[in-house]
Amino acid sequence: MKLTNILIPTKVAEAGMLMREMFEECTSKNVPGLPFRDAKGKIIGRVSLRHTFKLGCLPDYMVEMAFVLGDNLNCMDDAEAKAHAVMCSTVDRYMRREYHAIDSDSPVMRALAIMEKLDTSYLFVIDNGVYKGTVTTQGIARRMLDVENNRETG
Repeated sequence: MKLTNILIPTKVAEAGMLMREMFEECTSKNVPGLPFRDAKGKIIGRVSLRHTFKLGCLPDYMVEMAFVLGDNLNCMDDAEAKAHAVMCSTVDRYMRREYHAIDSDSPVMRALAIMEKLDTSYLFVIDNGVYKGTVTTQGIARRMLDVENNRETG
């Protein structure tokens, strides 16, 4: 299995991009985040759904108390307003400088090992500074099923 058969091409986030567009791309491509490209065309970070939820939707105290929270959260009555505010903001606020990448020539097992080591479910595939797509654990699982199904029918 090669990463080139598994990677998912996506848009790249850039300064000024609305979070709504980022959410649309992530959900339509089933990826947890997008790489962030600066004005010079270099990938300098990432914007992820998880980090966005943490910054834009969840107060720190809720995360700290997650296991003791009840089902009736009156303090979150404004959840739709918060969601609207996030969607109307730009990706710039949510960009993280830390990101993880791998070359498209790398073996799938190396990608899985790196994801496991970093406790992440995705990596960006970047060759010589050029973003090619994203590889995810879901994408690898899908490809494994395809290979197995082809073996049974072929």
